[in-house]
Amino acid sequence: MEVWQLVLVALVMLLGLFGVLVPGVPGQAIVWAAVLWWALTDTTRPAWALLIGATALLLLNQALRPLLPARRQRGAGVPGRTVVTGGVAGIVGFFVVPVVGGILGFVGGIYGAERARLGSHRDGWASTRAVMRTAGASLLVELFACLLVVGAWLGVVLTRG
Repeated sequence: MEVWQLVLVALVMLLGLFGVLVPGVPGQAIVWAAVLWWALTDTTRPAWALLIGATALLLLNQALRPLLPARRQRGAGVPGRTVVTGGVAGIVGFFVVPVVGGILGFVGGIYGAERARLGSHRDGWASTRAVMRTAGASLLVELFACLLVVGAWLGVVLTRG
C-alpha cells in the first residue's frame, strides 16, 4: 500500500473517531471499514490478524453497549461541546500517553470545559461527575475501543515501515 493510501485510511479512521462523539454517526463502523479497506489492499498476515481482532473487539463493544447507561447528556443540562471537548482531549491524550491518556484526556477535557463554563473548581467537578454518569461511560468505552483499533493499526503500519 502506498503512502497516500495509508494517509487516506488514517483520515477515515480519524473521521470515525470523531464520529463516535457525534450522536447518529456510526463511528465504530467507520473505523472498522477503514481497517477492512486497509486489510483488503494489504493482504499480509498482520493486516488480516488486525482485521479479525478489530472485528472481535468492536463486536464485543456493541454487545456490551446495552449494559451501559444511555447517552442522556441533554437532560442533565450538559452542552454538546463539553462532550466533544472531552472526546477530542481523549483522542489527543491517547496518542500523547498511550492507552491511559485516552481516559485521562477524556475526563480532563470534560472537567476543563465545565470549569471554563461554570467558573469554579467545585462546580466543574460536580458537572464532570454528572457528565460521566449520564453520557461519559458509554461514550468513553466506545471511544476507547476505537482508539485501541486505531492504535493497533498504527503499530502494525509503523513497525513494517
